[in-house]
Amino acid sequence: MEPLLWHCRPPKALRSPILVTAWNGWFDVGGAATFAVEAMRGHEATLLASIDAEEFFDFNECRPKLRFDEAGNRFVEWPPNEVYCRELNNHKSDLVLLGGVEPHLRWRAFVDTILEVIERLNVQLVVTMGATLSEIPHTRPPKITSSTTDAELATKLNLRFPSYQGRTGIVGALHQRLASVQVPAVSLRANAPGYVSGAPNPKVSRALLERFELITGLPTYWAELNEEVERWESEVDESMDGNDDVIRYVRYLEARYDRDTKSSLPTSEDIAREVERYLRHHDGDN
Repeated sequence: MEPLLWHCRPPKALRSPILVTAWNGWFDVGGAATFAVEAMRGHEATLLASIDAEEFFDFNECRPKLRFDEAGNRFVEWPPNEVYCRELNNHKSDLVLLGGVEPHLRWRAFVDTILEVIERLNVQLVVTMGATLSEIPHTRPPKITSSTTDAELATKLNLRFPSYQGRTGIVGALHQRLASVQVPAVSLRANAPGYVSGAPNPKVSRALLERFELITGLPTYWAELNEEVERWESEVDESMDGNDDVIRYVRYLEARYDRDTKSSLPTSEDIAREVERYLRHHDGDN
């Protein structure tokens, strides 16, 4: 049986679609990246396809779950990887959203499956989202690294070239393959505070959405997470109350973050160059 199971076609032809991906696992601290993709999906997305878990998972490591449906019938819920589309009216591009669980097995075959989605839906750009542990305070905005191996994209969007070497996840395997077949791709990687890594982190999710919107110009409605972020920050502050060691550590991280941020502020010349670059690339837009 083919691993990619198509359920339906998009309601109408997608316009210059952008594929956004995230996988729960090693590259998704606090579930921040997968939550960001889920937020982009909203309630308006259409389920197009799913990837059969049978070939890609060790079910001793990621146990399927027994569930009851609305009629009271019991079924097995397998580790999901689902493909949705969302039309963005009044914008030049639509979204294709692929979120789920990082596979354990046959990564090259899994990447081939994603390439099949890209080819069938005529995807023009791939954006992967991830979150990694970092010594960063929860009281400050998460830092986002935006990178690409595509020289044209790097110039157009003012992105850096990736410099990481070391152990990787399915995201790294996907980017390497996309580069080999010349599919433009961007990686968005957020830093998440290590001392609260086990809980959902809507603040990092919001930062990923905000950066995606900045790069693509497509709406993500990241401000809708503001109340959830404030509630999360209050819960973290409350959990620290009375723990002097943790409080001192956070204050140290805040001081270092502020010092590093101040030293990296752009000069007036940097801002002028950025404005000129923006105007060049948007010349003729409405």
